[in-house]
Amino acid sequence: GFRKERAALEHLRGHRNIVTLYGVFTNHYSANGPSRCLLLELLDISVSELLLHSSNQGCSMWMIQHCARDVLEALAFLHHKGYVHADLKPRNILWSAEEECFKLIDFGLSFKEGNQDVKYIQTDGYRAPEAELQNCLAQAGLQSETECTSAVDLWSLGIVLLEMFSGMKLKHRVQSQEWKTNSSAIIDRIFASEGVVNSAIPAYHLRDLIKSMLHCDQGKRASAEKALCSPFFSIPFAPHIEDLVMLPTPVLRLLNVLSDASLQCEEEYEDILEDIREECQKYGPVVSLLIPKENPGKGQVFVEYANAGDSKAAQKMLTGKIFDGKFVVATFYPLSAYKRGYLYQNLL
Repeated sequence: GFRKERAALEHLRGHRNIVTLYGVFTNHYSANGPSRCLLLELLDISVSELLLHSSNQGCSMWMIQHCARDVLEALAFLHHKGYVHADLKPRNILWSAEEECFKLIDFGLSFKEGNQDVKYIQTDGYRAPEAELQNCLAQAGLQSETECTSAVDLWSLGIVLLEMFSGMKLKHRVQSQEWKTNSSAIIDRIFASEGVVNSAIPAYHLRDLIKSMLHCDQGKRASAEKALCSPFFSIPFAPHIEDLVMLPTPVLRLLNVLSDASLQCEEEYEDILEDIREECQKYGPVVSLLIPKENPGKGQVFVEYANAGDSKAAQKMLTGKIFDGKFVVATFYPLSAYKRGYLYQNLL
């Protein structure tokens, strides 16, 4: 597994949605003697943890869209290079705080299309029907007629997105007889029950995108490139406050700090600015500080740190702190939006 994963990551180096391999080293102190290790970039929270936090509510459309686009772009790239990931699941999709995107990790089961020496691929609950069949035959010592192709990755992603939307683990549902006979009706039901919460049109686009990935016939399944053309990706969503608490970035946004009065009085405004800068610099160098006096974002404080490690430390320490008699609420904020001067209005 080690050699294969290393080779795959070396071939796939340089794509922003695939984990970066920095190097290889030998750990001489492991219990079973020296072992070879991969040195990978440090990433943050996984989709698996995000699902736990969404506690059956499902993730926001902004987060689902962000994740779907990032993973599809990774898949389009690796499929173009002839690779199949073969183990796509929530815990193998991680958020990068520094680059503000989701990345694919764990290429231990990956293989070059048409050159699959491993028989057993994918994880229970995210396994495409053709991989299920191949695994069963392999256990019986038989060869499968159909090759597993890059289409297995699209199936897994379809299930991941359905779980993000519904907030439910779907393993048992996907393995049921009902799913095998009419998965489309089950997907419709999931969307109908959630439809109250989510506005209809974006949800229909997402539903159709997910269905295009979950065809039982791998020949009919959408490719990653085709899936990226879904109208679902042209809808502009704004992040929810929970998203901005969960997904670290180098920019911190402080709410409930300034009153309208202190914004009006120039002297008071300058004093507060200085106090905030001093407080925020305890956690790392502050690159920039912005307090808009007008809407959108009026009275919110945006603090840009040199890296996400510092902003994470600051977020932990500043949340719930009392500043000028008020409880501070600290969330992260997308660096890309901040740099463009784009301030979301409908966040709270």
